[in-house]
Amino acid sequence: MSDAPGTPVISARDLRRTYRSGAAETTVLRGAGLDVRRGEFVAITGASGSGKSTLMNLLGLLDQPDAGTYLLDGLDVTRADDDARSTLRSRHIGFVFQQFHLMERSTALENVMLPLLYAADEPADGEARARAALETVGLGHRLTHRPGELSGGEQQRVAIARALINDPSLILADEPTGNLDERSGAELLELLRSLQRSGRTIVLVTHDPSVAAKADRVLVMRDGRLDARERSAAG
Repeated sequence: MSDAPGTPVISARDLRRTYRSGAAETTVLRGAGLDVRRGEFVAITGASGSGKSTLMNLLGLLDQPDAGTYLLDGLDVTRADDDARSTLRSRHIGFVFQQFHLMERSTALENVMLPLLYAADEPADGEARARAALETVGLGHRLTHRPGELSGGEQQRVAIARALINDPSLILADEPTGNLDERSGAELLELLRSLQRSGRTIVLVTHDPSVAAKADRVLVMRDGRLDARERSAAG
């Protein structure tokens, strides 16, 4: 994949997604489209049920659209099969969620190393990489602590370190401050900013306008579509 700065890492057009349960149908995305350039920090905001998380699942290759096209760094991944999507996720995308999804009986170091256990070839330097990722998020002194011994902000930092273990160029964050107090949330956003400065692309979904305002650009999701009236974030 290309590393050229300023080129689109995400290019999506007319994405549509309908979920079916028996005879019932729920249309969540109704033609969403967006471009995200390499090195940008973009926030997607909107009311609950507007389709934000569904869009994030499509961008993260956790789901497929019913219609539309999705190019990830120029590669058409719209109809990629499960194996191809899994490989692309592990190599190029890091995920941060509202829930930390940490293994309670494992140390911070072991939690960060977890994605490597599912890799086709577990790297010999896995522990060193996990240590470096924890250093990056400011937790080099918490390697042997378990989640129950860490604050909420520290647990989210462990989750971010885990997302960094495969050195992804794209980080998708879905309501990452939702379970944090105001101070920890502010620290997390500054950490995401620092990751952006290191060359990574950040796409963040949030219902909180004050969180969205920290991004370079804000897109508003309404009724399954992204509002064409992008507004630049302030501050």
